[in-house]
Amino acid sequence: MVDSGNARGVRPRYLVLLLLILTLLAAVGCTANNAAAGEETTESQEVTVTQATRTPTVPVMPSPTATPVPVFSGARAMEDVENQMAFGPRPTGSEASVLTGDYILSELVAAGWETDTQPFEYQGVQARNLIGRSPSGESSQVYILGAHYDTRRRADQDSNSPDAPVPGANDGASGVAVLLELARVIDLSAVDGSVWLVFFDAEDNGHLDGWDWIIGSRRFAERLDFQPEYVIVVDMIGDADQNIYLEANSDPALQDHIWKIAAQLGYANYFIPEVQHSMLDDHTPFLEKGITAVDIIDFDYPYWHTTADTADKVSAESLERVGRTLETLLESGGAYEPAVAE
Repeated sequence: MVDSGNARGVRPRYLVLLLLILTLLAAVGCTANNAAAGEETTESQEVTVTQATRTPTVPVMPSPTATPVPVFSGARAMEDVENQMAFGPRPTGSEASVLTGDYILSELVAAGWETDTQPFEYQGVQARNLIGRSPSGESSQVYILGAHYDTRRRADQDSNSPDAPVPGANDGASGVAVLLELARVIDLSAVDGSVWLVFFDAEDNGHLDGWDWIIGSRRFAERLDFQPEYVIVVDMIGDADQNIYLEANSDPALQDHIWKIAAQLGYANYFIPEVQHSMLDDHTPFLEKGITAVDIIDFDYPYWHTTADTADKVSAESLERVGRTLETLLESGGAYEPAVAE
């Protein structure tokens, strides 16, 4: 038997102990839960920080390839000189002349120009002028650039070989090369009008076998049924020792404009603003018709009409100076201020 008084006293002690145990267990569980919650919060915070501080990955889009602006290349023009020389001497009516003319026309077509030929006969010999027209449509303003592509049949200035043909690297091929490279690179959208590139035949055999000079340009001028803004002839401009003086018969105002452009491009030592020569050249028939015309010519050339007029006497730099001057002239609109009559 148990004393009832003692039983009542023991039971509260068990309850207290039980409560203490339960309290401890609850505290341990709460601590564990808090720890776990803390770990989850920390991980979450770490993820958040990592995302917030990570540099966003932006896809790199390839930049569009810029279309290079064509610029007159003396090296490419020099290739045109060499390609013409590969045909050999090119006097009017020869097979080499025909092949050279076909080469010129094919290069114009490849550059996107409209082409035409102007055949004629002189002293029983078949000849033809070649014409390239800019594909910019009809315009009331036309700028004509010209050069002769024939070579002299006899080197009468050569004391050693006066009957041999002239190779014609500078006197013939250089002017053609400048016009062909202009056809490739000129920005026609910048020209206030149309451009014609004309390659004259039968220029260079004057005083040989009863021939006269500048036959092709005379035929072209005779058949011209409109008034161009001007005509610029380039002749013998590839001399490695380049000295281009003012030509006495050329239009002074247009000359002054061209020579100033050359000076602005840094070519003042090569485009010399002093009158040195008076030339009968392919600009003459246009002057006779009252058309503004200029002859750009370097007549200080010791190999003129000799067998030594070969490609090694021509330089890419000389071709480039002339080409870039004309390119700048045309891409500045093409126009100039004519002289005011006093």
